[in-house]
Amino acid sequence: MYGLMERLDDLPRPAWIALVVLGFILFWPIGLALLIYLKWSGRMFCSRHGHYGHWNAPEGRSERREARQEFRAWRRGNRWGRHGSSGNVAFDEYREETLRKLDDEQREFRDYLDRLRSAKDRAEFDQFMTERRNNPPPAKEPTTQTA
Repeated sequence: MYGLMERLDDLPRPAWIALVVLGFILFWPIGLALLIYLKWSGRMFCSRHGHYGHWNAPEGRSERREARQEFRAWRRGNRWGRHGSSGNVAFDEYREETLRKLDDEQREFRDYLDRLRSAKDRAEFDQFMTERRNNPPPAKEPTTQTA
């Protein structure tokens, strides 16, 4: 059984494609099973197991796996543009200072927009109140009932 799996792993991509097509032609569940196996095993695109298939990484598989793991760790731990050390202290200080300045500018801009919206809302409300004071609502005329 193990020898069969090794042979299947060594099949080139066109052979797998031909097997899937043939499986769909002969009996569609076989083609579907092969397609699901290719996706699950990582031979087609990226698998849910976090590795690339046999065809995408035949050489240096462990190096690529380590690089992907490092990238994922970096991506998980460094959201919102915060990065780990680059190894250059001067650059890291410059980057942190620049990011701090950008954060400050972003905060100041949001505060400015909030003040601008508040001033606009205040002006619109004041205008409404002025118009309301100058034009009182029409008094209701007494209605006469005729019986």
